[in-house]
Amino acid sequence: YVQVGCDPKIMGFGPVPAVKLVLEKAGWNKDDVDLYELNEAFASQSLVVLKELGVDPAKVNISGGAIALGHPIGASGARVLITLLYGLQRTGGKRGVVSLCIGGGMGIAMAVQRD
Repeated sequence: YVQVGCDPKIMGFGPVPAVKLVLEKAGWNKDDVDLYELNEAFASQSLVVLKELGVDPAKVNISGGAIALGHPIGASGARVLITLLYGLQRTGGKRGVVSLCIGGGMGIAMAVQRD
């Protein structure tokens, strides 16, 4: 689990440094991850995050993202984590990463692994 801050003028960019740092902390590279659940505030924000991270879009938000499933105030973290865990179970995946962008330039990410 990590939380980071970046320039708040770049709305929604926080997941980029957060995901990079959580991968480093876990000792993984982006290709070691089976699924990503990247909460997006807006479609354009998710495109920038995907481009900057360079992850395979086929591994991202496989059940739909916040635009499709919802962006509940105060519960987005729980929503993305549970969606990721069920996605890993359904696909037989082992490793996953979730992230959130937070107003004011913050980003949070967590790496999980199923045994």
